[in-house]
Amino acid sequence: MTLRRKDRRRGFTFLEIMFVVVIIGILLALVGPRLVGRTERAREQTTRAQLRNLETAIRNFEMDNGTFPRTLQDLIDEPNDLERSWDGPYIEADVIPTDSWGEDFLYKAPGDNNRRGFDLWSKGADRQDNTEDDIANWTRR
Repeated sequence: MTLRRKDRRRGFTFLEIMFVVVIIGILLALVGPRLVGRTERAREQTTRAQLRNLETAIRNFEMDNGTFPRTLQDLIDEPNDLERSWDGPYIEADVIPTDSWGEDFLYKAPGDNNRRGFDLWSKGADRQDNTEDDIANWTRR
């Protein structure tokens, strides 16, 4: 008789397994949305940091050459028509970084929105230009 009781108690019952699955589901439902929100916030902060780094590289280019780069690629590859000596590359990477969503940063010099002389921005999470989630080097109104 004692052997039969031990045999019955060896595994988990279906009810016990379902109880654990329900608890895990409840925990994921509570914690999951918080983690997703933090991921988007981290992407925005990373994109802002990348934008500031590009701004610094653009300013350094302008100080050395007396003009803003025509394109962001001028920060890596020496333009042919500079009057002064190019002192680049102004970015250590071999490629211009993209924003946290894999999109290229947009650049315009002279800029329309910024007193610094150039506009630099990311289209943000929605990947569409001129929307509320754009991240730019000027204040949007």
